Amino acid sequence: MSSSNDETSLDKLFSSARVVHRRHFLAVGAGGIVAAAGSAEALAKPAYPVPAGNEEDRKYMAQAIDLMRKAGVTERTGGAFGAIIVRNGEVLSATGNSVLRDNDPSAHAEVNAIRAACKKIGAPNLKGATMYTSCECCPMCYSTAYWARLDRIVFAAAWSDYADLFDDSNINADMKQPYAKRKIKMAQVMQPEAEKVWQEFRKLPDRAKY
Repeated sequence: MSSSNDETSLDKLFSSARVVHRRHFLAVGAGGIVAAAGSAEALAKPAYPVPAGNEEDRKYMAQAIDLMRKAGVTERTGGAFGAIIVRNGEVLSATGNSVLRDNDPSAHAEVNAIRAACKKIGAPNLKGATMYTSCECCPMCYSTAYWARLDRIVFAAAWSDYADLFDDSNINADMKQPYAKRKIKMAQVMQPEAEKVWQEFRKLPDRAKY
């Protein structure tokens, strides 16, 4: 930041854990976030009621927000997102968004955290764990958390807090559309051949289960 006023505004914004969904961040940059800091208190709440967290949640969320700032503002490895996965008091992973650094559109903070945690424990199942993420999960990250069997997700900023920066809600809405109306064109071929493989898979007594 070029001025102390900008730094103060940014600190105020992050300390409240209310930042102002993901794709336009790269074009707007940190300056765009600072510009929204003045109206941070007026930002919309999550679309649905969310259970309140506790002091332990706040402790881990503070770390996730530190990673958020590191990824999006200081090191600029990607968008401003951070995530931590904890199980039985042990931090299994702590990561930020690295889409730009890794040239990987799937390298969201939550996906990175789930990958790292699963690698650490040597299993694709994180049952019993909680993920602390600086922002409400996008559809991809929520799906990954679902398949990882996480017990709980705690988030700070809601989709509505940064809808002007990233299009998470648009993805959610697009997937509810009929195939013909989706933003990405869809087509289907060779369904019988694929179904045959599923039939073979079902017959395996030791087929993959996760």
